[in-house]
Amino acid sequence: MAATTHTRIGMVNFINTAPLYEVWKRTVHHPAWRVIEAPPSDLNRLLFQSELDLGMVSSHEYALHPDRYRILADLSISASGPVGSVFLFSDVRVESLAGRLVLLSNQSQTSVHLVKIVLEEFYGIAPRYASGNVLHPEKLSEPPGAVLAIGDDALRLSRDGRYPVRLDLGEVWRQHTGLPFVFALWVVREAFCEAYPQEVAAIHRELKRCVAEGRRDLTAISAAVAPRIPMEPAVCYEYLQALEYDLQPEKQTALRLFFDYLIKRGEADSNALPLKIWG
Repeated sequence: MAATTHTRIGMVNFINTAPLYEVWKRTVHHPAWRVIEAPPSDLNRLLFQSELDLGMVSSHEYALHPDRYRILADLSISASGPVGSVFLFSDVRVESLAGRLVLLSNQSQTSVHLVKIVLEEFYGIAPRYASGNVLHPEKLSEPPGAVLAIGDDALRLSRDGRYPVRLDLGEVWRQHTGLPFVFALWVVREAFCEAYPQEVAAIHRELKRCVAEGRRDLTAISAAVAPRIPMEPAVCYEYLQALEYDLQPEKQTALRLFFDYLIKRGEADSNALPLKIWG
């Protein structure tokens, strides 16, 4: 089938996507491929509403609507331990959050569900939850006991030292499961994949090439994007070096375990398993 004349690609423009996206912006100039930047929660909605054809979305979005999507092979945002940009920040010990209000980032979907698993399943406590802007918790009617921040917001809160207690959710997941955690996936709409498989394959190749090139050029990329936070280039390099962008078998095992938790908690579609991976 002929290629589509207009392919809409969703991209998260956080620091954690820089090894892929900075290379993409510099080297990919395809007239039919239109990139739309947004936080994960917005891209999730746009993909579900068929306003995107494929994109980087929250892992939970696939688990919520597995009949609509396929996962692109060999791509993710994941970590085999501390992720460095998904934190529960607090003034008190985690065990003291029972019954307290926890403010959840309105940019997140996967991490919102992960922190609930961490608090309720791993720590055995039951806080209350609200969603909002984690950089301005004072806007809530009640001061939160903790805030969940992701991406660049989490990096900024880490830098300003506002909270004495911080829990890296990637690290906690690893401690309790022995597995990495997959925060984001590249997902394509089922209908688009069936209609334009060659287009999907071409984009898939370019995404993987960009990741490989970005990982080789991490020093220059870190120096280019660190001022956004701001943070020192060496600190940015250390952060990006700890992130992983593959979806190898251990990552798939971790994804299945996360989805199994979600299904048992009634927070995902049972058809999320087995995984549907394309490519």
